[in-house]
Amino acid sequence: MRKAILSVNYHCIFFCLIAFLLLYESVMGDPRAQQVKMTCGRQLGHNSSIYVPNFVATMENISEQMRNSGFGVAVTGSGPDADYGLAQCYRDLSLLDCVLCYTAARTVLPQCYPYNGGRIFLDGCFVRSENYSFYEEYKGPEDEVVCGNTTRKNSTFGESARQALSTAVSTARNNQGYARAQVAVAGTNESAYVLVDCWRTLNASSCRACLENATASILGCLPWSEGRALYTGCFMRYSDSNFLNAEPRNGRSRGKVIVIVVSIVSSLVVLGVGVTIGIYIRKHRYLKKKRRGSNDIHKLVKTLIDSSLNFKYSTLEKATGSFDDANKLGQGGFGSVYKGVLPDGREIAVKRLFFNNRHRAADFYNEVNMISSVEHKNLVRLLGCSCSGPESLLVYEFLPNKSLDRFIFDQNKGKTLTWEKRYNIIMGTAEGLVYLHENSKIRIIHRDIKASNILLDTRFRAKIADFGLARSFQEDKSHISTAIAGTLGYMAPEYLAHGQLTEKADVYSFGVLLLEIVTGRQNNRSKTSEYTDSLVTLTWKKFQAGTVEELYDPNLMLHNHHNSNVKNDVLRVVHLGLLCTQEIPSLRPTIAKALQMLTTEEQLPAPTNPPFTDERTMEFNDTCEDPWYPLNAGLSASIATVTLSSFHSR
Repeated sequence: MRKAILSVNYHCIFFCLIAFLLLYESVMGDPRAQQVKMTCGRQLGHNSSIYVPNFVATMENISEQMRNSGFGVAVTGSGPDADYGLAQCYRDLSLLDCVLCYTAARTVLPQCYPYNGGRIFLDGCFVRSENYSFYEEYKGPEDEVVCGNTTRKNSTFGESARQALSTAVSTARNNQGYARAQVAVAGTNESAYVLVDCWRTLNASSCRACLENATASILGCLPWSEGRALYTGCFMRYSDSNFLNAEPRNGRSRGKVIVIVVSIVSSLVVLGVGVTIGIYIRKHRYLKKKRRGSNDIHKLVKTLIDSSLNFKYSTLEKATGSFDDANKLGQGGFGSVYKGVLPDGREIAVKRLFFNNRHRAADFYNEVNMISSVEHKNLVRLLGCSCSGPESLLVYEFLPNKSLDRFIFDQNKGKTLTWEKRYNIIMGTAEGLVYLHENSKIRIIHRDIKASNILLDTRFRAKIADFGLARSFQEDKSHISTAIAGTLGYMAPEYLAHGQLTEKADVYSFGVLLLEIVTGRQNNRSKTSEYTDSLVTLTWKKFQAGTVEELYDPNLMLHNHHNSNVKNDVLRVVHLGLLCTQEIPSLRPTIAKALQMLTTEEQLPAPTNPPFTDERTMEFNDTCEDPWYPLNAGLSASIATVTLSSFHSR
């Protein structure tokens, strides 16, 4: 089983690398996929559940056009949720280079969400999306020039650059808005290189006006060696380095390769592996030496397609009733989770990331990588993936009892969770964390332990889910310095204050979880209750006063009011929760030590104070309509912009 799960990671990730290998080595040009500028609209989307699928459909429609002509326009939907898209590669790119450039642009543009429009200029292509028809626009307030500022050139170069620009603009008028030029710099071995290109939706007069406006502006970049005009209807660039590709040759064999890899490129967009592209390009010579030949690559691609671990998109689409709303388990601004039934009768949970975001794309890729490298009875099990259709999907085991927060924060459902069941959930979560923290092959910090990320099987056994934020941790490192991400109320103070991540951050989250399980109260929602303190602070005060039983979930003591053994066990769990949430990280036990404290009767040390949190800044941002299902890397906005709480030492 472990070997099978590990192979999911191999196939899903390396299959995508193979796709790029096929693309890159089939073309001699440069896709020029470096991002120059992205500008987002200022109007918030009307209805994300409609607009987002419209955007995906538009980009997919354009994708088909791009591989055939290097240009595409598409419209999906109507009214305020309509999506109008345009993409164009500059016409010195081959079709294969164009596919690569468009893939990179399409991966980044969704960062504009939740705004319903945006445009992105790469050095090889342009993509724009709006909720209105902009195809005839050739000027606008977003027009700007980006000048290079690394090298100043002399006046001789300036004269050559002006001549090259004039020549290109003049030629473009009679060449459907596209031209390139090269003018030698007198007395040197240098030249000035120019490329101009209008969007193909413009008529001749609009194109001419756009190029003239762009020329007047870009000349202001001289004497710098580089300049780019990023205009509503056209793109213009000059440089002292030859960035131009040879004129593309559209051969039959290249067309075949495009057909072979088109679905793969679409998958890469959703997986967000732009970083992998850059790494691969830098290492392609080395990989080429290692490659046995193109036949081997095609065999590997076929292996994935034929593998039972790689689900066909059509199979998952049918299993979920074409992603029918009736089968939806949860939805957020960036994707959905659906229940499905495979032809063999197995029930599955399908995570569908249909909209990309600079955090979510990386989270999705990270989750595939992380969860494929571990296997434990208290970790949710990855069954496979689909990365050959219009969207990338992860397939997990389906757990009918959903997540812990559905029970402990619900007065009626909470009656289902006896103390025995709650204790077993605590033990299972602790055992899963011990495995992650002390795995001999890869130590992992989860970073988002909370009740909604603890799934429950039919027997209410705990399984940790959502590895989108997880990070591997090396033995020789004292901490990981990383951008702050997680859910307020569960993040350790040292992590919030300094971004320093250690296993003790998971221990803190685990401590909060223990207190929530015992009290039935949510730590980051405490300000809506009758108490002004956070749950952690309130519990600590009650514990110090010897009145902590006042906070116990009434459902917990419903059948155990006179059971002294249960009372002692509950009090011990509260004690441990306070030890795990102490302000000073070094005083918190390791998760392995916490598990030992749960299973033995050793005397526990007195807890010191928890961090003091300013409840006025304890904001909880969650756009999920139904956030119960924790397979939500890319679903819940709890990982979004974090409002930092204030921490003060006593």
